[in-house]
Amino acid sequence: MDMPTKYNPAKVEEGKYQTWVEAGYFKSDATSDKEPYSIVIPPPNVTGRLHLGHAWDTTLQDIITRMKRMQGYEVLYLPGMDHAGIATQAKVDARLREQGISRHEIGRESFLEHAWNWKEEYANFIRSQWEKLGLGLDYDKERFTMDEGLSKAVRKVFVDMYNKGLIYRGEYIINWDPATETALSDIEVIHKEVEGNFYHVKYPLEDGGHVEIATTRPETMLGDTAIVVYPEDARYKDIIGKNAILPIVGRKLPIIADAYVDKEFGTGVMKVTPAHDPNDFVIGERHNLERINVMHPDGSMNGLAGKYEGMDRFECRKALVRDLEDEGLMIEIEPHVHSVGHSERSDAVVEPYLSTQWFVSMDSLARKSLDNQDSKDPIDFVPERFDATFRRWMEDIRDWCISRQLWWGHQIPAWYHKESGEIHVGMEPPADEEDWEQDEDVLDTWFSSALWPFSTMGWPEETEDLRKFFPTNVLVTGYDIIFFWVARMIFSSLEHTGENPFDDVLLHGLVRDEQNRKMSKSLGNGVDPMDVIDKFGADAMRYFLATGSTPGHDLKYSDAKVESVWNFINKIWNASRFSLINIGEDFGMDDINLEGEKTLADEWILTRLNETIGDVTRLSEKYEFGEVGRLLYNFIWDEFCDWYIEMAKVPMTEGTDEEKAMTRSVLLHTLDSILKMLHPFMPFVTEEIYQTIDSNRSIVVSGWPVADENHKYPESKEGMALLVDIIKSVRQTRSAVNSPLSRPIDIQIEVKDQERRAAVETNRSYIDRFCNPETLEIAESIRVDDDAKTDVVKGATVILPLAGLIDMKEEAARLEQELGRLEGELKRVDGKLGNEKFVNNAPRAVVDKEKEKKLGYQSQYNEVKERLDSLKRKG
Repeated sequence: MDMPTKYNPAKVEEGKYQTWVEAGYFKSDATSDKEPYSIVIPPPNVTGRLHLGHAWDTTLQDIITRMKRMQGYEVLYLPGMDHAGIATQAKVDARLREQGISRHEIGRESFLEHAWNWKEEYANFIRSQWEKLGLGLDYDKERFTMDEGLSKAVRKVFVDMYNKGLIYRGEYIINWDPATETALSDIEVIHKEVEGNFYHVKYPLEDGGHVEIATTRPETMLGDTAIVVYPEDARYKDIIGKNAILPIVGRKLPIIADAYVDKEFGTGVMKVTPAHDPNDFVIGERHNLERINVMHPDGSMNGLAGKYEGMDRFECRKALVRDLEDEGLMIEIEPHVHSVGHSERSDAVVEPYLSTQWFVSMDSLARKSLDNQDSKDPIDFVPERFDATFRRWMEDIRDWCISRQLWWGHQIPAWYHKESGEIHVGMEPPADEEDWEQDEDVLDTWFSSALWPFSTMGWPEETEDLRKFFPTNVLVTGYDIIFFWVARMIFSSLEHTGENPFDDVLLHGLVRDEQNRKMSKSLGNGVDPMDVIDKFGADAMRYFLATGSTPGHDLKYSDAKVESVWNFINKIWNASRFSLINIGEDFGMDDINLEGEKTLADEWILTRLNETIGDVTRLSEKYEFGEVGRLLYNFIWDEFCDWYIEMAKVPMTEGTDEEKAMTRSVLLHTLDSILKMLHPFMPFVTEEIYQTIDSNRSIVVSGWPVADENHKYPESKEGMALLVDIIKSVRQTRSAVNSPLSRPIDIQIEVKDQERRAAVETNRSYIDRFCNPETLEIAESIRVDDDAKTDVVKGATVILPLAGLIDMKEEAARLEQELGRLEGELKRVDGKLGNEKFVNNAPRAVVDKEKEKKLGYQSQYNEVKERLDSLKRKG
């Protein structure tokens, strides 16, 4: 059994993934009789390489699918990628600009060729990263959100929803990104606190006088079409029905009454700008007001802005404010911190903008999703608290703007007749296509991503994969995209398939740095998972990511934490190597026989192994991987490595052939089960060790360990606990008095209980090995000499006669030296505390710390003095 002396992750991980893929271990079979288990990968955007959040996400998915594969399920772990409309188009645009090319110069068709080339380039990067991570993906089933099958599904959904009245086209105020010149849905807008102003402006009345109106966006005044007051506000009842004059422009504005106005807020008077404010749009609809859009799509002012035409919106604001001041119409400029929407993609300030767009009507879809959560078959959120988050959003949802002014994406399947303007919505263009013009806009990226769980399985066709693997079992993703993606998959699946898209939603948090900051390019604190793998190996990174947090919580990354996992793997490596050397090459898995007489250590480790298997399996089913990691670490390091392996040396060196065979069986069986429980977390190193045991087998397709009730020995735990306590007691006492383990000492163990005493006597060989006794007495009652060191453990008293434990003269000399050191420390601290200047001028905390030091030194001094005096009396 040949294992290198040192664990080298790069060497261990080299070539294994290709072997697994070529062997077909990750392929799924829709015709199999096995129970299905499926996970679809949250498709990464083809905008760049994977980050640490992707690594965390996919590691959890891979752990689940590897475990299920070992449990005998027919597993589909489906890979794929997202076209990421706005983000990818921005990347391709930037690359073209570097080449001195504009997409508008080369046209749509040529631009899309560049975009597809970009997609292929970055898809290859992503696949290479999946490989380094060790993800057990079925590449035969890989999908892309713009491949032919998914495009068909997108068109069908659009057409079906349009025919049901769930998709409509209309002129509404939408969120507009002037930088990318496209519409945004509400959740693509990030609100930031910004220092701005309230501008208090005089609006002259046609009959004399004025009203005061405050606005944070004075440039939109140019699109005002009315003034509105509360219907029963006594201050303004006489001016309702009259006109105000729009400052600078001179346009007459009717003064209307509407209950929307809060008469207690500000002056109780509002301007109405239907083309530039969503609330004003609604008021305008009620009162049939004109909509005047004063901006171009790029955020500059258009011809309706008069003399400000051509100015950027913010330059227009400055110029307009100056003009209002010059004309004496600016009452006050009041500093004001307010929440301003920014584009998630470009970070540009979002403009509420009147535009004709396509929308999904959300009322019935949201109600269906909420009703589903109250049904007998709801989707289970893990942690459960995110169910409430999902419900709150669905209860307060607005219609979804799904059209985007882009070229990269699913072009909307709607055509407009060149002469009549008639709209045709269909899977294919009209027969007389030359007379029609297709809508140039594309669909929001999330529209196609919302179909991912079933469109990837071949829907709308009734494919074998769809029948076998849909609905999927669990979605693993970050809590930050519940609204972007999770909710949309839920209502889309319920609407189009009548089923939940997945049984469970396992939500994890964000990866943060050691200062608890979100990782970002601007902070420069991002970590490339490939760099972590190069440094510590994929297994160490995977185990850290999976076990470093609890569901729904963020994860703090640090190299030190990953390095500690590397140390754990190194411990597993060394323990496995030692075990296999001692087991010998002539003893394999088929030779294991656990029937027969066992030592206390054998019974104990088998009991603890079976308990651990049960707990790990149960907690893994609940996605409690942090707790799984803690259990495995404690069992492997503290129990298997530190105790059982050491105890196994006794029968392996001193036992009969039968005892050696049993120890080999227990050792190999335990190691085999440990490797299998670790495999989903650490696929590479477990395969390496497993194949050292048997090169003809792969752990990937081995069976998951099952707890064996026939090999649980509850009484062994108490016996082993007593034995371990005795050994620890002797070792700790030796350490406390500097008595090396190489020096034999007299050991006495008093055990009152007859059964316990017999158990200790039976296992005295372990005490001989671990404690090195000169003499060992185990009795019901032992007379304790005055100079003996005693320690009471549960079930026994450990007695170590001092004379044999230490060299009296050496110990006295050591204690004298320690006493001198402590006297020096006490003298130093007394000097400080006796200095009035120090006590009066130093910070209170510093003085208190010195007082604490004195108490500590005094306590140590008294203890050492007492031990020294005791030794002198006995000498």
